Amino acid sequence: MDIPQSMRAYQLHETDDGVRGHFINATPEDLGEGDVLVRTTYSSVNYKDGLAGTGKATIARTLPLIGGCDGTGVVVHAGESGMAAGQRVAMIGASLSERHAGGYCEYMRVPNSWVDPLPDHLGTWEAAVFATAGVTAAAAILRLEAVGITPSSGPVVVTGASGGAGTLGVAMLAQRGYEVTAVTGKPEAAQLLTELGAAEIQPRPDLSGKPRALEHGHWAAAVDNVGGDTLAWLIRTMQPGGAIASYGNAGGNALHTTVLPFILRGISLLGVNVTALPFDLRHRIWTELAGKLPLETFRKIGHTVDFDDLPAAHERIVTEGVIGRTVVHISDADGAPRDR
Repeated sequence: MDIPQSMRAYQLHETDDGVRGHFINATPEDLGEGDVLVRTTYSSVNYKDGLAGTGKATIARTLPLIGGCDGTGVVVHAGESGMAAGQRVAMIGASLSERHAGGYCEYMRVPNSWVDPLPDHLGTWEAAVFATAGVTAAAAILRLEAVGITPSSGPVVVTGASGGAGTLGVAMLAQRGYEVTAVTGKPEAAQLLTELGAAEIQPRPDLSGKPRALEHGHWAAAVDNVGGDTLAWLIRTMQPGGAIASYGNAGGNALHTTVLPFILRGISLLGVNVTALPFDLRHRIWTELAGKLPLETFRKIGHTVDFDDLPAAHERIVTEGVIGRTVVHISDADGAPRDR
């Protein structure tokens, strides 16, 4: 496998002030094990990446380690994947930036089972807009549908709707025919969310008072990006038989609720984890959900920053939050039209 001996990368390492990220000239030994070599064109900034890069949470389980929860690019060496050189691909989840080098490097070397070929009409930029956030939101939607939720079930609420997974979740739900209510603390995101298909925009609920065990049931289903008290609010405001797909913790890890919504309304709380999704499910997500979104949707949601601007993007996502998705331009590669 022909790998350059020096590659620009952003590596997490231990300092006197805790874990921090810095730029390095990586060597092949820094890439980790794998039989597929990919020239990385784009990665993205997820909340988890921001926590890792700023040292606000322990993400990497082994240090030093190249960061980045995902990466997109073109295959240089296909290994046992059966793909051709030049195939546009994406890598998300697995143990990227936790135990295996991630997407913040000009090259990625990964096992072939981690590599997803992209639909023909999606470039690696669009795939980076989708990436971890989109796969997570899509997996949540499919979990809801697996327990019987359909567009005819009633309104679906998306919390934390202005972020990456939130905007993509709103767009995918609307594309599949759902009536979507988007809940956000950023009123400036209302126009975008409406353009993505939200039927209603609501501000964050006022959670300052003492909650009741049950409140009026508004929602047939929910996609929760926030966790904490927001998730507890969703639980007590679901319609009978409703279901919540939950994967966020920006609002906290603790959950204070009662069993009453579960035993009196029969609601379901479904956890979503994309670390080790099977290939068939990932393929369905890329083709059936990401692949059905208009290209204009990606352009509305995504914005690009240079690799040099990554530290500032990490700080921004954990201190201010962002609207939509921040894509990081890692390097240029041939054979990836529509990349920008």
